[in-house]
Amino acid sequence: MASFPTSPDVLTAAWLSKALGYSVRGFRVSHFSEGAGVMALVTRLHLEADQGPDSLIAKFPSPAAENRAVAQLYNMYGREVHFYQQIAEAIHLRTPACQYAEFDPDTNDFVLLIEDLQGLRIGDQVVGCTRQEALAVIDAIAELHSSGWGAGAPAVISHNNPMQRDGMIGGFRAGWPAVLEHFGDLIPEAALPVGERIPDLVAPLLDRLCAEPTCLAHADVRLDNIFFGKDEIVLVDWQSVCVSAPEQDLAYFVTQSLPPKVRAEEDWLAHYHASLTARGIDYPIERCRERFVVASLYLLCYAVIIAGTLDLGNERGQALGRTLLGNAMSALDEMGAFTFASNFP
Repeated sequence: MASFPTSPDVLTAAWLSKALGYSVRGFRVSHFSEGAGVMALVTRLHLEADQGPDSLIAKFPSPAAENRAVAQLYNMYGREVHFYQQIAEAIHLRTPACQYAEFDPDTNDFVLLIEDLQGLRIGDQVVGCTRQEALAVIDAIAELHSSGWGAGAPAVISHNNPMQRDGMIGGFRAGWPAVLEHFGDLIPEAALPVGERIPDLVAPLLDRLCAEPTCLAHADVRLDNIFFGKDEIVLVDWQSVCVSAPEQDLAYFVTQSLPPKVRAEEDWLAHYHASLTARGIDYPIERCRERFVVASLYLLCYAVIIAGTLDLGNERGQALGRTLLGNAMSALDEMGAFTFASNFP
């Protein structure tokens, strides 16, 4: 049994006082609007105390059994706790300040108390973003990658691992029939035969994607995990942190968060490459373009698994599944990735 609270229902002022190191007289829990949080339960704590912030964000395991099972398969809760305990202070990108982090590997329970980024605006993957916002995000991605380039962070797993490979294969096989049934209008004709082949392509795609050079990757860069300030970008939700190709973060954001109109306004890969190399990284743009297609094709697994297998819980969650799947399908079709897949590996 975990020695810390595993849901907001069992939080106490006494435990918060011990965890934070100062007296908390009382607190109130508020929940976010529909669709906030898929793999974990995210709440806001309004604190009554003589010091510290007025509010904090508290994260707990997802109450949805199927979502928690996915989180356990990929050690998402353990990864995020490790990130805040060991890595966050070393990267050149602002992350929420962590006040408390604990994980129980025996039960897969966890709790995080992190900075409440009130005053910053959270992105919305269903709504999309502007060109200027996209430019800022991609510069932030380049900043993250340049600070973690070429060297593995302490105890951070490579994205190319048996757990990841088998999970993507099994998840895609489970999700593809549901996607065909419920989202058939979003699937280009060229994608239909490729969809049947994706499980066989996962391993070679991962091999190509995670060959050197690699860097520290967030691996879940989408608008719902991005806060916008006046002059800064803050990435949250570090449950998938890993070592991977830089194109993984870039392709996930460009193909699944950018609305088609914004996606067409810029050569996003060229902007990323210029931003990365301006930070002192020597990396051929031809290699970057090749792996961008590989990453985009592989990341279709994410869209299919989210839209086809997860409990999205409400109307906003279902709109999220439809948005990221539709964005991914149209982006892959535009770049010729389905033709690429027909001749890969």
